[in-house]
Amino acid sequence: MTTATDETVDNTVYRVIVNYEEQYSIWPADRELPLGWKDASKTGSKEECLAYIKEVWTDMRPLSLRKAMEEAAGRS
Repeated sequence: MTTATDETVDNTVYRVIVNYEEQYSIWPADRELPLGWKDASKTGSKEECLAYIKEVWTDMRPLSLRKAMEEAAGRS
């Protein structure tokens, strides 16, 4: 007999991925990476991958915005 909790257990192995704007996400490890994303060298459970992202992604601004703000600050 299967219970509701058995059906909700996520046994998927995920990997952390990052795009050209240095934005992070998780993706099933057994699937091909989506276009424009690269492997960030971390795999594990959903919780482990999300904890890793929380640790390393400390500035949520896209890379292009950070660069534009740095350039604007340099002109002042």
